[in-house]
Amino acid sequence: MELLAVIVALEALKGEGQDVTVISDSKYVVDSVEKGWVFGWEKKGFAKKANPDLWKRFLVIYPKHKVKFQWIKGHAGHPLNELCDRLAVAAREQKGLPADEGYESQASGDNGIFAP
Repeated sequence: MELLAVIVALEALKGEGQDVTVISDSKYVVDSVEKGWVFGWEKKGFAKKANPDLWKRFLVIYPKHKVKFQWIKGHAGHPLNELCDRLAVAAREQKGLPADEGYESQASGDNGIFAP
């Protein structure tokens, strides 16, 4: 969900070339971009990587802005991080949300990339 939140936020920006700082408690998302892992995964066709659909979507929007990532520790009292956590929990508990087709196909083993 952290990766999807970054994607949706970047997609919502009006115009290109904006300076953006993404603050996240997800080491996975922050390190994947800041350490360049995602670009290596892209070159290898995301072989055996989780969420290739989301990473591909991210890589379409990411170069349109000047994006920096900053990691913060989760559940450590950061007011906006705590708010995001509450919103995510509330959203998870909603009924009737559409299925995540990319995750569902991975979880079922349709493409052999991911099996929980």
